[in-house]
Amino acid sequence: MSHPLDTQAAARRTPLSAEEKVRAEVNFVPLVAQHLVESGRFRVTADTPEMVELFQRVAHRVSATLQRPVVSYANGRDIVITFGQEQALGQERAPGLTS
Repeated sequence: MSHPLDTQAAARRTPLSAEEKVRAEVNFVPLVAQHLVESGRFRVTADTPEMVELFQRVAHRVSATLQRPVVSYANGRDIVITFGQEQALGQERAPGLTS
């Protein structure tokens, strides 16, 4: 029998339902937008592909909300969302950056 505080069991997470993903995305947008306006960046732990995808969608919505380019980058542990460079029409994004 495994111990109730087994570290492997504690590390497992239940995936978010589709409804929870939508709610999280919608509810994080104002928070991230506020942090960007106040400090220029937002950083949060995103150590699973699911969380990285969620915050990349949040960054995309924040960009639309603020009508400014917003980029996000993840390192496998955190994701940082910040303002992107204003780009001239026809220019491509720098490799590795997503919005």
